[in-house]
Amino acid sequence: MTQGAGQGPDVRTATLRDFRVPAYVHETTGPAEVHPPAPAPGGLPDDGYTPTQRDLPVINRGDTVQVQVMPDPPQPRPSGEHGPLFVVGDVHGYLNELLAALQEQGLIDADGNWSAGNARLWFLGDFTDRGPDGIGVIDLVMRLSAEAAAAGGYCKALMGNHELLLLGAKRFGDTPVNSGAGTATFQAAWLLNGGQKTDMERLEDHHLQWMARLDAMEEADGHLLVHSDTTAYLDYGDSIEAVNDTIRETLTRNDADECWDLFRKFTKRFAFRDESGPSAVRELLDVYGGTRIVHGHSPIPYLLGDVGSEDESDGGGPVIEGPHVYADGLAIAMDGGVTMAGKLLVCQLPLGI
Repeated sequence: MTQGAGQGPDVRTATLRDFRVPAYVHETTGPAEVHPPAPAPGGLPDDGYTPTQRDLPVINRGDTVQVQVMPDPPQPRPSGEHGPLFVVGDVHGYLNELLAALQEQGLIDADGNWSAGNARLWFLGDFTDRGPDGIGVIDLVMRLSAEAAAAGGYCKALMGNHELLLLGAKRFGDTPVNSGAGTATFQAAWLLNGGQKTDMERLEDHHLQWMARLDAMEEADGHLLVHSDTTAYLDYGDSIEAVNDTIRETLTRNDADECWDLFRKFTKRFAFRDESGPSAVRELLDVYGGTRIVHGHSPIPYLLGDVGSEDESDGGGPVIEGPHVYADGLAIAMDGGVTMAGKLLVCQLPLGI
């Protein structure tokens, strides 16, 4: 039906245990995998990725101000050249869930082929790791991109931190890298954060080239589309074009430390939460344009503090019905937490709130 279909189990474990470290992370892979991070001045940990920890902390319940999302009203099809605009949150290898969500929105047919005419579809990054079939997901997105273009629409994708992580693991392996968070290796960080050996085994040059050329941000219909809920994009340029060019150039130079620093910055999260969140969003919108930010990266249950414990084994999980609108209505979170028994979100923009 689709490229890569059937490469993994059809049913995922419906618990938070999907975030646990896979058994093979403890295998010996080299002499210089991860060293404890050096403390930042004052003894405080660096605010970026710490190579001895996974990048998703459990936050205390009630840390965010919840904004109720009303059911989305039917959106009229725009007249003219462009069709309706859709966005997809983090997929993380859950190909079957992605196929079901795209079909539910009428974007593909029962055979997995593009069926949405001139509609526009944006993926917000993080196609691999944690789930069973990341390469199958990339193959599907690449194929849908060609089919959508032929039909007068488009299917495009943004760079997520897990694309950077997989690229780094493939390119640099156990090469030690240094940064403000200490000394580590891409290989160890990839395994620690859900890297799947089957994805690495099936990774081909055209997958690597596709990932390395992805844009980091884009604007569509007044929505500033990014992967990560961070202001770190400001470190790479003062326009969308400049940010995308700088990141592509960084990857082209193939310097392990530069790529690690880029990966670390993309793992930062929660910049739009709490009292300072709206001003952080406005800072990005003022520089790059748009009236709202749409992002993935941070699962909605983590934004809401509703994640329970990784030790839970009762099969329970967060109930996610749709995107989370917050930061005075300026930010839309699209990662429904599919890896933690949440929901893989595909929705049409704009949202009604």
